[in-house]
This record gives sequence, C-alpha cells and structure tokens, in this order.
Amino acid sequence: RLEESGGDKVPPGGSLKLSCTASGGTLDYYAIAWFRQAPGKEREGVASISSSATTSYYGDSVKGRFTISRDNTKHTVYLKMNSLEAEATATYYCAGAEYYGDYVRPGWDSGEYDVWGQGTQVTVSS
Repeated sequence: RLEESGGDKVPPGGSLKLSCTASGGTLDYYAIAWFRQAPGKEREGVASISSSATTSYYGDSVKGRFTISRDNTKHTVYLKMNSLEAEATATYYCAGAEYYGDYVRPGWDSGEYDVWGQGTQVTVSS
C-alpha cells in the first residue's frame, strides 16, 4: 500500500510538496503516478514517473507548474506544486504500476495502477 503526505491548505499562488512512500515495502521498482479528484468531478491524472525517473508525463492543466520527482535512496516520490490555483483543490492520490524495466505508460488509465494510497487533501483558498 502507498501513503501520501504533505497535503495542506495554501493561498492561491502558493506552493506545496507532496510525498508518496510505500507502507511495509518499497516503491523503487514501480512507476508512480499522481491523480487528483475534486468533489463532483472525475479523477484526473496529474503526473507520472518511471521507476528510474528517466521518463515523466504531466497533465495539460499542470504542465510548467508541477514537477514530479523521486529519490529511490529515500524510497519516496514527490510532487512539487507551484502557482497553485483554486482549481487544484482536491484529494491527491499516488498510485503504483509495476512494469518490466524503467517504463511508464503515457496517458491516465487508472486501471494500469494496482497499488494506491488513501489520498491527501490539498485546499487552495485564501
């Protein structure tokens, strides 16, 4: 199981850094994606990264403002979010997919990911 942390309430224009770790194991061999879901809205893919961080993808709405990274020595994947807007308010989930080799599938098919966290709440409000 994965665990997210770092969610908080921040003002518009603020920044936040989320973390994703594995409970009782390691996520080092997993491609990891961040998804988010706001009340009444569909789940949205935010960013994804391959196991060795050679490949990453971003959703159109966050390109240039969000950065996904990982430190496998700390067994952690991060999502740095800058210039946050109210539309970023949502529960953020990290999810893992185990592929052969250093790979992450482009796109946001949540069915690709078989390990999920319980989410962390991000609220952007003044």
